[in-house]
Amino acid sequence: MAAPSAKLKKRLLILLGFGLVLFLLLVFRLFQVMVIDGPRLEGMALKQQTRRSSLHAQRGRILDTNGTVLAQSGTSYQVLVNPQVLSGKDDEESERVRISILVSDVLGMNYDDVYAKVSRTDKQQLVLKRQVSSEVVDQIIALQLGGTISFSTDYTRYYSNGKLFAQLIGFTGIDGEGQTGLEASLDKYLAGIDGRIATPKDARGNPLAYGEEEYIAPTDGYDVQITADANAEAYLETALAECMSVNNAKTVTGLVMDPKTGKILAAASNPTFDLNQPDRSDVTALMAMSRNRIVTDTFEPGSIFKIITLAAALDSGAVTMDSTFECSGSLRFRTESIKCWKRGGHGHQTLAEACQNSCNCAFMQMALAMGVDTFYDYIYAFGFGSKTSSGVPGEDTGDVIHRKYIRDTDLARIGFGQSITVTPLQRVNAAAAAINGGILWQPYIIDSITTNEEDGTSVVIEHNEPKELRRVIKSETSEKVRLLLQSVVDHGSGSNAQIAGYTVGGKTGTAQKYDENGKVSSTLLIASFIGFVPADDPQLICLVMVDEPRVPVIYGSTVAAPFVQRALSNLVQYYGILPNTDTETTTVPDVVGKSAREASDALRRAGFPAPVYTASEEDAVVLMQVPAANAVVPTGTQVVIYTTMTTYSDEGTVKDTVTVPSVIDKRRQDAFDILDKLGLVLVYDKSACLGQITSQSIEPGTEVERGTEIYVTFSKAPPSATTPEDTGGDDGDDTPTGE
Repeated sequence: MAAPSAKLKKRLLILLGFGLVLFLLLVFRLFQVMVIDGPRLEGMALKQQTRRSSLHAQRGRILDTNGTVLAQSGTSYQVLVNPQVLSGKDDEESERVRISILVSDVLGMNYDDVYAKVSRTDKQQLVLKRQVSSEVVDQIIALQLGGTISFSTDYTRYYSNGKLFAQLIGFTGIDGEGQTGLEASLDKYLAGIDGRIATPKDARGNPLAYGEEEYIAPTDGYDVQITADANAEAYLETALAECMSVNNAKTVTGLVMDPKTGKILAAASNPTFDLNQPDRSDVTALMAMSRNRIVTDTFEPGSIFKIITLAAALDSGAVTMDSTFECSGSLRFRTESIKCWKRGGHGHQTLAEACQNSCNCAFMQMALAMGVDTFYDYIYAFGFGSKTSSGVPGEDTGDVIHRKYIRDTDLARIGFGQSITVTPLQRVNAAAAAINGGILWQPYIIDSITTNEEDGTSVVIEHNEPKELRRVIKSETSEKVRLLLQSVVDHGSGSNAQIAGYTVGGKTGTAQKYDENGKVSSTLLIASFIGFVPADDPQLICLVMVDEPRVPVIYGSTVAAPFVQRALSNLVQYYGILPNTDTETTTVPDVVGKSAREASDALRRAGFPAPVYTASEEDAVVLMQVPAANAVVPTGTQVVIYTTMTTYSDEGTVKDTVTVPSVIDKRRQDAFDILDKLGLVLVYDKSACLGQITSQSIEPGTEVERGTEIYVTFSKAPPSATTPEDTGGDDGDDTPTGE
C-alpha cells in the first residue's frame, strides 16, 4: 500500500488542527456557560420558569406593662400585576386596556398609572397597590381577570390607642420599616424575616399543574413589652393637653417615673398626632412632633436644679439644716453682679425659707461653699453630662462645662440652674436619687422582648430588671431633702401641687432660653415643676415642662405645678397609693365672667391667695380659671385667672412693656440705675462717656418692651485715652431665673 503523499498529509494536518480549534472553542464556550455564566443563566432560567412571591413576616407587637396591645400588624393584601401573562395573545392590547380600567376603578387608582404597569412586559411582576383589604380583593377576584392579577399577603400597622404614646412608640413606613420611636430603634427585633414562595410556570405565565412549589416560611418579629402604663399615660397626656391649651405654649413635655426602680411609667409631649394617620405632607412638622423630647431636648434646668445643689450641699457638709443666708437681691463678683429673681432680695433666711423662696443668692452661696471639685463630683454622680441609656430613642447627653474652665461666676450660676444643660429625663432621674434614699437607678423603658413560637409559646430574648447604678448621697441626707421639698409645696412656691390627703414634695423652676442671636431672652422662658408623692415615702415622681408659655405671668408655680397636681392626683388613685395626711380643703368659687378685681375679691373671701394680674386688667373679664370652678383643692392653692386683657406680641411672646423715662442731664451710673429698675439696657460709647447725658435714642414716654436698648451720648470725652474708666458697676447681663 502506497504511503500518503506529502500533499495529503498536509491536508490531514490542517483538518486535524481545524478540528482541534473547534473542539477547544467548544470546551471554552461550555466552560463559559457552565462555570462563568452558570449562576447568572440559572437565575434567568428560574426567573423565566418560576413565579416568585414574597411572604411578608408579621411585625412584632408593642405592649404596655399590663399586656395591653399598643401596636400590632393586621393582615392585608398586595395587589400584583403579571404583565407577561398577556404576551402573544391576539387581543393583548385590548385586554390590557380592559384590565386597567376595571382594576383602577376598584383600587381607586389613576388609570394611566395602572395601564403603565400592566404594559410593562419587561417585568414579570409589579406591585399595583399595598395594604388592601380583603373586601377589595374579593371585588377584583369577582372580575375574573385570570393570571394577570394576583395577590400576596401584606400587613398594616395599627395603633389601638391612636395618639397615646405617639412619640415613644413611633410609626412605620409603607414597607413596614420603623421610621421613628421604638418602631425604628427596635426594628431589628420587630421586623422579622420575610419568606418566599416560588411556583413553576409555563410560557404564558400560568402555574404548571405538575410543578413543585418552593416554600420558605416567614419568621415573625418579636414582641416588645415596655414599662410604661397606658392608663398612666392617658392621665399624663390629658393633663398636658390642658396645660398646652391654657398656657398657649410652644410645646409641653411630661414624664412620670417610679423613683425607687427607674421604671418609666409615662412620657409624652404636646402637640402630638395620631399614629394611625401621621400627616406626611409636612415632614418637618411631623418629625418635630415625633421627637422624644424627654431625651432629645436639652435646656438650662433653672431652679429645678436647686434640688441637686441642695442635696450636694447637705451631703458634703457645706450647709446644715441650721444654716442661714443673706439675700440683698444680687451677689457681687469682681467684674459682674448676678441677681436673684426677686428684686430687692429675700433678706435673712433659714435653709427651709431659702428653698421655699427659691432664692438664687442662697443657692449660689451653697455652690461656692462646696467649691468646684466637690460640687462637680456630685453633678457627675447624679448622672449629668452622660446618657442615661434608658432605651428611649434619640438621647442627648446635655452639656456640662469642664471643671478646669469653671470660674466662680459659672459655679454660682450652676448652683441655681444656669450654665448647664440637661434633658428632662436626666432631671427626673437625678431628682429621684435625691429623694428616694440616695440611690441613682438606671432608668429604663424596655421591660422584655419575646419571640412568638408556632406552638403558641414564647421565649424571652431580653428582660430588664431595676438596676442600681450607685449611691449618690446618704439616706439621711435624702430624708432632709424630702422634708425641705415638702415645705416648698406646703409653704412655698409649689403650693399649687398640693393633693388632698397626701403629702407632696416638689420644686418649681423658670429658666430662660436664648434668642436667634444667641442672647438670653427675657420673654422666651421654660416653666417647670417636678413633684413627688407621698413626700415621706415617694412612689411617683412627675415632671411637667412648659416651653414658651404665652401668658402674662410665667412661673413654674402657676404654669406647670397645677398640671403635675392634675396628673398625680389621678395616678395615686390608679395605683392605689393610700392617703397619708389630713388636708384642709376648700371648694374653688366660679369667677369666670367677673372682672379681675371682682375675681380677686371672691377668691380672697373663699380663702385663696389673690390671683396675679396687671393693673390694666382690673376691669378685664375673666375668661378661664385653673383650677376650674367647684374643684375641691387644698386650702391655699393658687387660682390662676386669664382675662380678656391677656395679649401677645406679634412674635407670639408676652407683651411686657414699660414707659421709657428721661435720663437727660443724668450721669452714667444714675441713668444705669434708673433704666435697670425698669428692665431697660443703657448703651453708650465707652470712649466718650463722661459728664452728663445730652441725648437718648428713644423719646421719654415711649412704650417699649423690657430689654430694649437705650443709646445715650455724654457731654464730655475722657481727659486722656490712657485714663482707666469704670464700666458702670452693677451692669451684669444676667437676667435672673427662679420663682
